[in-house]
Amino acid sequence: MLPDSGYVQEEDIKYVNKINKRRGLPPRSPLYTKKEAEKALKYFRALDYHKDFAICKDINVRFLDAGHILGSAVPVLDIKTGKKNMRIAYAADLGRTDMPLLRNPETPKDIDYLIIESTYGGRRHKDIKEAEDLLSRAINKTVKRGGKVIIPSFALERTQLIVYFISDLIKKKRIKRIPMYVDGPLAVNLTKVFRDNWWYLDEKARETFRKKEDPLGYENCTYIKNVNMSKRLNNITRPCIIISASGMCENGRILHHLKNNIENPHNTVIIIGYMASDTLGRRIVEGKDSVRIFGRLHELRAEVKVINAFSAHADSEDLIRFVRNSRGRLKQVFIVHGEMEQAEALRSSLKRKLNIKPRIPLKNEIVYLKS
Repeated sequence: MLPDSGYVQEEDIKYVNKINKRRGLPPRSPLYTKKEAEKALKYFRALDYHKDFAICKDINVRFLDAGHILGSAVPVLDIKTGKKNMRIAYAADLGRTDMPLLRNPETPKDIDYLIIESTYGGRRHKDIKEAEDLLSRAINKTVKRGGKVIIPSFALERTQLIVYFISDLIKKKRIKRIPMYVDGPLAVNLTKVFRDNWWYLDEKARETFRKKEDPLGYENCTYIKNVNMSKRLNNITRPCIIISASGMCENGRILHHLKNNIENPHNTVIIIGYMASDTLGRRIVEGKDSVRIFGRLHELRAEVKVINAFSAHADSEDLIRFVRNSRGRLKQVFIVHGEMEQAEALRSSLKRKLNIKPRIPLKNEIVYLKS
């Protein structure tokens, strides 16, 4: 993902510098390039969950499974501070409980301070079974009118999860076996990482792999890296499913698929994750009459279906449960990683339900922790 991020920055900066040149402004540089990211990878070291690792003389860290994406972790820091030790857990990003494919988040014990996310701090996800129903109905409705299903999706975790669900729906004969395309080299490469590390998945997924079956792509699924093969998807006139990044529709091949499909009322855009403010994805969710793609306005005539239950982020109930299970000697909770409305909602809920007073740190604020 790091080299891909470098590549995206290089491509974005080319576009920015074209505009800057017309405006007489100096050129800008990416934060880092693909080549620099690849060079940095030699400094990476893999660590197992639940193993203590010394950062320095007075600080140890161990990783617990965060259940958010494959390999995600809650770092727990043990810090020697004289006579007493201090333990801090950082739970951002945090996954959901009882979601297919990944294991449940692990809760740290005997911590003094907890830093926790709040992406869905004031919202509850719908039951995943209901999400299956919504997904199958949206696909069947689109197929019936001869349209395409376009799914913007994060290349990591969300793509693998939605492929898993669609493949399962086909296996259960709840939807027709129409062609499904996962378009984008990063998503293809990451799916290989999932397959190569299947023993980190939940028990049901592991059992499927043990049977030599592949839960990440039924017979109708085609993974596409090649640009020319991606362009050929524009010529398909029969019903199909196209899954592509980026998840918030800000860059990547999904922009081309949206440009070529959102003006057709037979098609459906299924939103399966969080869309931040001021992104193309958020404007699609808000149902704008037209949206700007590659600098041109396109009428939004395709049906838009939002299914938030596929989110990999913990909802308000998950977050409250996580804090409750972390209590013991817990002195303070810090709420981060969320829009202010959601952070405030989580703070209010924790205060009301657990009788604690969390803090929402301000930018550049310094907090002194007592051991």
